[in-house]
Amino acid sequence: MNILTPTRFPLNRLLARCAVATAVALATVGAMAQQAWPNKPVRIVVPYGAGSSPDVIARLVADKLSPRLGQPVIIENRAGGGGNNGTGAVAKSPGDGYTFLISTNGPLVYNTVLYKKLPYDPFTELRPVVLAGGQANVCAVRADSGITTLKELVDAMKKNPGKFNFSSTGVGSLSQLGVELLKVKTDTFAVHIPYASSPLAILAILQGDVQFACVPAVAVMPQVKAGKMRTLAVSTAKRSQLMPDIPTMKEAGLPEIENLAWMAIMAPATTPNDIVQRMNQEINAVLAMPDVKEKLHAQYMEPIGGSEQDLQRFMQQELRVMTPVIKRTGISVE
Repeated sequence: MNILTPTRFPLNRLLARCAVATAVALATVGAMAQQAWPNKPVRIVVPYGAGSSPDVIARLVADKLSPRLGQPVIIENRAGGGGNNGTGAVAKSPGDGYTFLISTNGPLVYNTVLYKKLPYDPFTELRPVVLAGGQANVCAVRADSGITTLKELVDAMKKNPGKFNFSSTGVGSLSQLGVELLKVKTDTFAVHIPYASSPLAILAILQGDVQFACVPAVAVMPQVKAGKMRTLAVSTAKRSQLMPDIPTMKEAGLPEIENLAWMAIMAPATTPNDIVQRMNQEINAVLAMPDVKEKLHAQYMEPIGGSEQDLQRFMQQELRVMTPVIKRTGISVE
């Protein structure tokens, strides 16, 4: 063919085919990149101290998750600010699939109502991955306190106004709000003393710095078994199968107060869908393992799991339920 002969293949069709070929090539490269994830260690930030409930479940999940991902899963504790520091740090992190978060009721829901200027928005700067687990809060006192029931505690607070302190895992945490609601419903008063983790909140009771707390069972029950503390009630609507001898608030003779200390795994909002879906699938598989369930039960936790959408709906429901409770208690953080 003479090089001067006009081509029989229209230029626009040639360009179209080139565009298609380029798109296919880019899609192939993208797919290869996605298949390569993860190609370095994955980090899960715990916004509380070592030994706290989120830390316990995070390390258990990470141990099983590492071989499934083919990369180490590293736990990083970033305590402080009632869980806001670590939660906010992840909210501001790049969504590259290598930074995740396991946080709780307060930083993920309640603090959006409690704080006038929360430095992050968990509903827009984070995206749900999976609801990892939950446990009842247990109201407890020191064993030598002379108080044997929750009603006796309430009566003691009424007879001795201003002489009772209670510890919590931080401002705006469920361990604070549950007691604040108890105070409202029983017309009692106690001073709130926040701590960075549930072990520290329990230590405050043992040292006599505070008189009681309603904190996650994993921190309370070892001290109960050691004879150092006495349980008064659980925060759930029904008795926990893991602690069947402890009455509910209603069974203890007080108005029904129901709440659950839950832990959710989140990711920066820009994390790709396929990575979030992979993490959701892998973590659900880990939570379903019999030995994982057994270890969680030993820590008084129940695995939950579910889809990203399940967690999103759950958080929205928590916001609807707890917003009026927070406003009724009058708690506000500058």
